[in-house]
Amino acid sequence: MNLPTPTTPAGQEGLRALLAEPRRAVIGLDFDGTLAPIVADPEQAFAHPEAVPALAALAPKVASVAVITGRPAAVAVRNGGFARVPGLEHLTVLGHYGAERWDAATGEVTAPAPHPGVAAVRAELPELLAGTGAWLEEKGGRAVAVHTRRADDPQSAFEALQGPLADLAARNGLIVEPGRLVLELRPPGMDKGVALQKHAREVSARSVLFAGDDLGDLPAFSAVDDLRAAGTPGLLVCSGSDEVTELRKRADLVVEGPAGVVGLLRALAERLG
Repeated sequence: MNLPTPTTPAGQEGLRALLAEPRRAVIGLDFDGTLAPIVADPEQAFAHPEAVPALAALAPKVASVAVITGRPAAVAVRNGGFARVPGLEHLTVLGHYGAERWDAATGEVTAPAPHPGVAAVRAELPELLAGTGAWLEEKGGRAVAVHTRRADDPQSAFEALQGPLADLAARNGLIVEPGRLVLELRPPGMDKGVALQKHAREVSARSVLFAGDDLGDLPAFSAVDDLRAAGTPGLLVCSGSDEVTELRKRADLVVEGPAGVVGLLRALAERLG
């Protein structure tokens, strides 16, 4: 399988560094829209059928593979099918933007206590959402997400809810993270960029690849830019979506959704022998 070529000099340098010293490379991956197709019901968002075999082929050849997601870590593990897979013994899932951590080696999730503001906004949301066509996704007591994809006019519902949800979040010490027809209310101070940089430091990474598809992945893109500026080459991959163009503009390489991400992972595994 041919390995795609990044379109930017920085991306080409990142790929060269990864191939030259894979044992010091971190592969960071979003889950929804990157490893799993976007679907109307997030509970039914399962990893692409070839994702786990591709990860199992690549993971033993690099320093670390980390799935960095806004989902609870246990949900990403379940929907990804990551547990007890030969080849994925050192996989890490950083859930809730890094607030939770699941390690394949132990099968355990570690996390701090939930922010009290999450329960407070959860209590007010049913009344606020009444009649909008939006619905609520629970995220293990650590965040809540409001989806408008099933509304009669998903984009109008999304735009109408942004202000009220921002006010509700602010009153309870939370922030709102917009995504693809979803608004997530969660505690401040953690994002995918913070999680990625911390993980890269933990494994003394000398190169970093990150693949994502949504606005919540922009902090991870910025983290890779910061790592590059500090001397660690990186490769930014967009799991192509017409709903989020900003990632396409910033990416070094655009692939066509989860199938394209899986193809990239397989091609990397084959190139590394």
